Amino acid sequence: MIRLIEKGLMFGNLVHISSPALVERYNRALQHLSGKTTALTDFHVDISGYSPEVGIELEDELYLNPNGVNRQFILLTTEQKRAPLLNVKFSTSRDILREFIEMNEAQLFALTATDAVAGELVNSVIKLTSARDLFNLQKIEIEADTAGGTLRKAEQLAGMVERFKTEEDAWFDDVLIAQMIDTAKQTGDVTRNPVRLKHTVFEQRSFWTAHYGGLYLFPDLDHPAMICSGEKPEGEMPVKYVFDLSQRNRIAKFFDYNDLVEPIVKARGIDAVAILQQKMDFITIDTAANAGLDLTGLDRSDMRRLARNHADRLPEAYHGLAQLLRWASDGGAWPRITSDHPAYFYTLRAADTPQRDLVNMLLAELAPLDVRQLFICHKELFYRTYAAWPEAKKAFVADFLAREYQVDKAGARAALFGHEQDMSGDDRASEQVIRRVGPWGAVRRG
Repeated sequence: MIRLIEKGLMFGNLVHISSPALVERYNRALQHLSGKTTALTDFHVDISGYSPEVGIELEDELYLNPNGVNRQFILLTTEQKRAPLLNVKFSTSRDILREFIEMNEAQLFALTATDAVAGELVNSVIKLTSARDLFNLQKIEIEADTAGGTLRKAEQLAGMVERFKTEEDAWFDDVLIAQMIDTAKQTGDVTRNPVRLKHTVFEQRSFWTAHYGGLYLFPDLDHPAMICSGEKPEGEMPVKYVFDLSQRNRIAKFFDYNDLVEPIVKARGIDAVAILQQKMDFITIDTAANAGLDLTGLDRSDMRRLARNHADRLPEAYHGLAQLLRWASDGGAWPRITSDHPAYFYTLRAADTPQRDLVNMLLAELAPLDVRQLFICHKELFYRTYAAWPEAKKAFVADFLAREYQVDKAGARAALFGHEQDMSGDDRASEQVIRRVGPWGAVRRG
């Protein structure tokens, strides 16, 4: 994993917290949320304020996400909106946090100038007892305040001001006036500068969750379904169709019935030939790495030679893509690639629907040898599978992503998916994280 960190492909764009004032604010907020504090004097945080160094110190990767359901957060600066979200349990969490920060940026900027803002993504489920509970997570409400309770006190002061204006004889209520003066010292003048956060309720319809082995929920479509990465959960679900990844034909029909995907070769604004060739190259690299071959310094001719010399080892997915490539580039015969063909999901991308990012995430899992799509669309799965790859494949993929993707992320996403939505959130690696986390070793405090 250190190779990924060094190349900016993991733990990238975390916010470095090193000033004593910010560390002290972080501890106040952490104490408020969890009853814990950190002894570290500098660390890095993601968009939610989670720190991998603090997680190791506390021996708890979920110290800001108890039960993995109601994510808590600590905001020390609005710059956290550019950071990734680590230990993702729900695919929607980062988007919700980022939108919340952007919608309240001026207020949060003012609040974090003197204190940390602590809060929680609240839903009606405290702890999951079955997969059915996931269908109750349709609305997420953000509750937030400073560690010192500035927003709560501001609301109290606003109420006192209203009483002072409307109640008879309030001018002579010395206790009320004294309370207003004391509270205003902490909140400022709320009549001129109201301290209030807006847009704190978010809809969460279709989403992915890491719970129960990984589930994709599409409850609001014309043909709703739940798709399971692992075994199907026990019990009846609120949707009619529950598939696992082995049911390729049924997943393909689900995509088709809901108009969720389109063939790469028919998509507008992309170079389908180049995309197909790159997918084939990734499959070639996987085959060559598993055969123990040297993958350093490969160019286009080397890649063709590898594919030619090891054609009998290449999986059927490669040969199906090769047929499609011949049709797209040379006008060859149209290949019949049905949903039970191993190449089928490699030939698709998400259509432009509200479920686009979630569908691309699912397609990445259905076509895992396309490591670029896997990295962009499903980082949790990318990191998990990367750990088990041969060293030669690790080195090749890390070099490729650093060279071909990191230099122009927006351009790469536009070329692949026809849009530039930021699905990653991490832009550069932190040398301090490498040095102190390593990434999973003991934290060094010196």
